[in-house]
Amino acid sequence: MATTLITGGTVVSSTGRGPADILVDGERIVALLYPGTTALGANLAETVDTVIDASGKYVVPGGIDAHTHMSMPFGGTTASDDFETGTRAAAWGGTTMIIDFAVQKFGERVQDSLQTWHKMASGQCAVDYSFHQIVGDVNDESLAALRRLPDEGITSYKLFMAYPGVFYSDDAQILRAMQIGANTGLLTMMHAENGPAIDVLVAQLLAEGKTDPYYHGIARAWQLEEEATHRAIMLADLTGAPLYVVHVSAKQAVAQLAAARDRGRNVFGETCPQYLYLSLEDNLGAAGFEGAKWVCSTPLRSRQEEHQDQVWQALRTNDLQMVSTDHCPFCMKGQKDMGIGDFSKIPNGIGTIEHRMDLMYQGVVDGRITLERWVEITSTTPARMFGLYGRKGVLAPGADADIVVYDPNGHTSIGLGKTHHMNMDHSAWEGYEIDGHVDTVLSRGKVVVADGEYRGRKGDGQFVRRDPCQYLI
Repeated sequence: MATTLITGGTVVSSTGRGPADILVDGERIVALLYPGTTALGANLAETVDTVIDASGKYVVPGGIDAHTHMSMPFGGTTASDDFETGTRAAAWGGTTMIIDFAVQKFGERVQDSLQTWHKMASGQCAVDYSFHQIVGDVNDESLAALRRLPDEGITSYKLFMAYPGVFYSDDAQILRAMQIGANTGLLTMMHAENGPAIDVLVAQLLAEGKTDPYYHGIARAWQLEEEATHRAIMLADLTGAPLYVVHVSAKQAVAQLAAARDRGRNVFGETCPQYLYLSLEDNLGAAGFEGAKWVCSTPLRSRQEEHQDQVWQALRTNDLQMVSTDHCPFCMKGQKDMGIGDFSKIPNGIGTIEHRMDLMYQGVVDGRITLERWVEITSTTPARMFGLYGRKGVLAPGADADIVVYDPNGHTSIGLGKTHHMNMDHSAWEGYEIDGHVDTVLSRGKVVVADGEYRGRKGDGQFVRRDPCQYLI
């Protein structure tokens, strides 16, 4: 097998940083060589197949994006990135593993939907992948199938308190599913918004002629995120099920999670870059129909109410544990424009998978998080949360050689024709400038991005079976 030595860089983990060389043999890391190490021979660089010079750069574990939606059917259309294009864009941005969602819709069997997603992803992915299971029809049969998910290497499932008639589960259904989660160790993931109340507000706004994308954010008020988050926490508390709330955007929802964690509960939350940088006023409120680019759910929150600052703070204090993208891209032409004249028909989703590592590194540059916390929230915690740690999320002997060489002296300009390899006709991050740059990316020991070139291919990525959550109190 081919051997690679990454030399001269500063290795950064979730707990510290320091100079070290990394020796890769085949797909795995076999050694970290610290200054003064001679056990493997002083002339090691002359004996390996490839030497990567990381002088002046950071060497970090590959990013894990634990919330993506490739080829997801939604709102009468399908997400524009498939597993080939989406994972290739992920590799460009330093993400070496995704966890996507197999979607069981009403009337379908859980096991059939999982096999459908396996077929869509197999042989297509540029980086490794796994699945969570969406359960959109909670009944006796799907609950029985939930119990068997760990046998498939799937240890998390997702429910929705939003989207009545599509994915919505009522409290009784959530309770029954959480009871199984508590008994099997499955992690319950929750989209926490009060869907029936949202539908009332949507109908009222449209009846008043308020049809622009801005009103998507008004209809999905923060009170409805806070209320649903509290309700999910209480049901998890009753059943003893571990709970992970996805795409947290409202500071009030953060407070609910923090209070539950202060009580010692196994309650966790993720946020996404859009809730750290974008806003209701600046983006959803853009002139004309431009705001449709930023329609997602939960929605962008008001900058005037300081949601963004509070979410950043929650990342610093670990009241939110990690950052995913909720990558679910749609083109403006032929997809987002389905909602001209009716914001409720705009497909919900933003494309970010290529930019997550960069956007979060800018938080380091701006003094919002530490370099170690950057690694923790983009790689190490996702690995621990979703049963991958030891193989993923860490640079250590025996781990997969998923490695990113990141140049803090480089620069990244985001936008179409710059750093944009997602299958979209626009960029939600057009014009953003990052004081850093992804230099080289290895996926299981293979260089997939280097020297501004993509060197991978579809099929490089493999399905990874996962263990139970390794982050429980």
